Order: sequence, then C-alpha cells, then structure tokens
Amino acid sequence: MQAKRRGVRLAFPLACAISAAAAPAASGSHATQALAALRARLPEDEIIYLVMPDRFSNGDRRNDRGGVSGNRSKTGFDPRDKAFYHGGDIKGVLDKLDYIQGLGATAIWLTPVLRNKAVQSLDGNESAGYHGYWGLDFTDVDPHLGTKADYKAFVDAAHARGMKVYFDLVVNHTADVIKYRECAGTACTYRSRADFPYVRSAASGEAINPGFLGDEAPRLDAQNFARLTRADYAYTPYVPEAEKHAKKPDWLNDPIYYHNRGESTFAGESSQFGDFFGLDDVFTENPRVVQGFIDIYGQWIDDFGLDGFRIDTARHVNPEFWQVFVPAMLVRAKAKGIANFHIFGEVMEFSPAMLARHTRVDGLPGVNDFALQGALVDAIAKDGPTDRIAEVFAADVLYEGGESNAARLATLTGNHDVKRFAHAVREARPDAPSDEVLRRVRLAHAVILFARGVPVLYYGDEQGFTGAGHSDQDSREDMFASQVPSFRAAERLSPVSSVESDHFDTTHPLYRDIAEMVRIRRREEALRRGRQITRLSGDKPGLLAISRISAAGDEVLAVFNTSATAISARISVGPTSVRWTALHGACAPRSVATGSYAVEVPALDFVACKAAGSDSQGK
Repeated sequence: MQAKRRGVRLAFPLACAISAAAAPAASGSHATQALAALRARLPEDEIIYLVMPDRFSNGDRRNDRGGVSGNRSKTGFDPRDKAFYHGGDIKGVLDKLDYIQGLGATAIWLTPVLRNKAVQSLDGNESAGYHGYWGLDFTDVDPHLGTKADYKAFVDAAHARGMKVYFDLVVNHTADVIKYRECAGTACTYRSRADFPYVRSAASGEAINPGFLGDEAPRLDAQNFARLTRADYAYTPYVPEAEKHAKKPDWLNDPIYYHNRGESTFAGESSQFGDFFGLDDVFTENPRVVQGFIDIYGQWIDDFGLDGFRIDTARHVNPEFWQVFVPAMLVRAKAKGIANFHIFGEVMEFSPAMLARHTRVDGLPGVNDFALQGALVDAIAKDGPTDRIAEVFAADVLYEGGESNAARLATLTGNHDVKRFAHAVREARPDAPSDEVLRRVRLAHAVILFARGVPVLYYGDEQGFTGAGHSDQDSREDMFASQVPSFRAAERLSPVSSVESDHFDTTHPLYRDIAEMVRIRRREEALRRGRQITRLSGDKPGLLAISRISAAGDEVLAVFNTSATAISARISVGPTSVRWTALHGACAPRSVATGSYAVEVPALDFVACKAAGSDSQGK
C-alpha cells in the first residue's frame, strides 16, 4: 500500500533545484561547441542517469506492440504485467531530457535498444524482452522502442545539450533460438568440457578438448577453429525452421558459434560456457565471433557517435575476448573523434578483489562497483559498521592502474538487476517511518556523489520509488501511470504522487536533494577528479569521513553519519587545511589545531566542508 505523506526535513532549499534547471538544446555552431566540450570531459566528470526506456515515458503509442498484431504472446505488450512491455520508448526519453538534465545528469545510459525476441518461455513461464537483453537483431532498434531515426534524434539532442550517451551492449548471449534435441521443452543440464569434449569433425569424432589442434599450447586462432566443424559435442543443437534467419547479422544463426552445453549453474566453467537462463551462449573464443562483434558495435559508434559502453554480463565472457574487443572499440571511437570513450562492464561480484580481477586479467577499463553498493546496504540500510565502506575504498589499489583508475568505476546504490536501496532499507527496518527511509536513501546517494567513482543514478530513485518486491522485475517500475497492480500498491517515499499520474515531480525532496548534491560535485574538481583519503570509520554505525584532494591542493572533507543520533568529533585533515567554507551542512570556519577539524553531523545526514587557497597548498 502507498505510504501516507509524512513531514520530511528538507536538506536543501527549492532554489537549489532551480539552479540545476535544464538549459535549452543548442543548435548549429552551439551544438558543435557543446559536442566538443562534452568529448573533452573525462569519464570521472560524468553523472550517469540509468533509464529502462520501456518503463520511463511513452512518447509514441503507435509502437507499443512493436508493429505486431495479436495477443501478448505475439506482441509482448501487456502493461498490466511486470514481465511484459509497457509502452515506454526512445521518443519518451527524448521528451524528458529537461527532467533528466534538471537532476544534473551529464550522461544517459539506456538499457539495450537492440531488437529483441519479443516473447520467450523458460520452464513454461512466458515473459517479454522489454529490458533489452534478449538480442535478436544486433544491427537495429527494437520496434517497441522506436527506430534508428528515433535513436539518432535522441543522441543528437542529448549531445546538443552537452550530455553524453552510453550504449548498453551484450556479447555473452543472444535471444533463445537454438534448441537441443535431447531435452525439448525442458532446461538442459550443463555438460562439461571434461565429460563432453569438443570433437574435430563428424567423420573422425576425435576429441580435441581443450586445444582444438591438440598442440601443447591451445591456440584460439582462426586456423585452430577451422578444425571444429561440429556443434553437437555436448547436445544436438538445432534452429527451428521458422527462425533459421531470425538473428542479424546472419552469422549469428549458425550453432557452431555457440557453446551448446546446456544451462549455466553459475559455478565453475559453466559460468562462462553455459546458457544464461536459457539464452544462447555465444562461443566468444572463436575469432569469427570476436571480429563479428567488433564490426557490430564499431558500426554503432560510427553511426551515432556514442560516448561509452556499459557491457552486460561481462564476467561470463572469456578474458581473451575483452583483451581484443576493448582496444578495438577505443581505436574505433578515437577515429570518430571520441578521445574519452568510457567502457565499464557489469561484474556482479561484491568483493573488490573479484571486481579488480576483471580489470587486470580481462582488460576492462572499469566495472560496476557492486562492492561499494553492497557495503552501502550493509552500513546504511542495515546499521552495519562504517568500516565496511572504508574497506572497499582501501582495496582500490587492487584495480589495474591502482587508486587513480578506481575513479572510473561506476558507483551505484542500486539498479535494474538488484533491489532498490529504499527496498533494502525497508527490508532491514520494516517499521521505520517513511522519512527515515528517505534519509537513508539520501545518505547513500551522498556517498556515491562525494566519493571516488562515476555515480550512476537509477531512474525513479529520485521520485521515492522503493521497489515492489524481491525480484529484479520489481525494481523496474513505471515512471508513467502504471497499470501493474503491485507497482500501483508499492510504497512511495514522501510526497506521495497519485498512481493515476506520472512521476516526474521536480519538487520531490529526493529530486531536489540529489540535484543539489550533483551541483556541488560538478562545481568542485576535488569531488570529480580528486585523490581520496579515508579519514575516519568505525566498527559500528557512526561516522565515515573522507577527504578529496584536488590537483591544486584544495581539500573537501565529507563526513557521513550512519547512526540515528547526532555525533560530534574531531577529524584528521591536511596540515595546511586551516580555513573552511561550507558546501553542505554546518562547517566550522577554522581547524581547531593543525591537522584537526571539528564537526557535528546530524543523524542520518552529512556535512561537506572545503579548505581552499593557500591554506591547503602542499598536501
């Protein structure tokens, strides 16, 4: 049920939201200047807004059914069911650029816009590809979302405003088209390479696992893979006649380019070689596949001038693929004049060491920082120790390039694959008043906006969305008036908007507060590019203090209070940081002693104080 409106002490005045208001789109020479300026920005300068287009805004109702007639099993459209298309599209996102830019976002990440298989069934459960991760045609836009012309109009409009566009790509899998004769209608158990080796040819049946030529050192080159002429080493794959050429480009229709080993258990080798919930797992070791995806996604860069990639299911792909693909994409982008092309991969791991491995071994420039996301849940939603967050920051040295490259990790409080942060709070404290949940959500956002990394804001969080349940689908609510019963009944953090209206309220407390925090971050170089030092943390709820040091030596001290009571403390600071000004909250004008600064932080709140000028030089 919806929460009643409760009084909430606003951290920021309405004027702050007005100061972040969107500028009108540029045109002509102004658009060219805007494009040049945005491409000069480093990845760590960005504030990314993550949008699932189908759930955001319906700009064109004519494409709701994707140009297909019939029931939802044909069209994929059923706005009453959270597992089907709801009607949002690219034009809808374009229509809301003022809203997104008003929040302060400098980049937009859309979940995949590629044409998807509209409806699939796994273990008898039918659902739709509204989310974009069931790719069928990797060269075109999903007709439920619009056309290539719509996408170009969106990208061009964003660029004219000085906003970047990040493309969400998939190489690990395609839509579920390939079937196995041994287990029609049911999920196939994973069959390992040891038990079911690859075979050289139909004639010989000779096992050639793992190095197809039988060499001492296995080779992943074209000559090697030319010897692999059979795809039925584990199961007998086939493509139904009606879908023989369903995928594009056409090479994606050949089962030889898939692992065909059955369902992943997400453990051991199956994590890389198994089908991802029934989806066709691509044989990404094959050089033909590597070049094919370089061609596909390079063309998207060429055609639209994209500014970055978010890579889905990156950890389920062999490292050798990324070691070739990533440099190729950076070269392609540079040839297009995009020098600061930002690439980060989805690695659903909550250990910094496991995340860092994919930057060192795979060569991914960055990853989603799920380690920090998990620590925020533990420390802020669940009243865990602030040491949990500090430990994540301490592990920044593990990433390729060390602490400086950790500045390009994509940080988040939640997204479309995990629970919204508000839901994690509500789970931990079911009886907490709505205003307390809101304060904890705001505090988690403060951490990602003032700490190292590239903040990713998930659509709807700024409107008090809490997530309607425990599955990923429950975190994908509609920003327009929803017809899904569970979405309509879900709690909204104050103020409560009508379920009969959309949720683009620029006066919402969270929208205004996030907009003001973003404004501070964008203004202060130390918060975007500065070196980070953890000043204080503890083994229980309480204070977490971090300093960000700019290249000029300015120090911004951010102190977060995760406890339910106000705390006074003295914090170590740089020895030349003496005179201070307030960025947020109450800040004393001077340090109490060399290297010591006194703060008083309200419950579930934070202060941000800046020491600038000659007093902060020399750190």
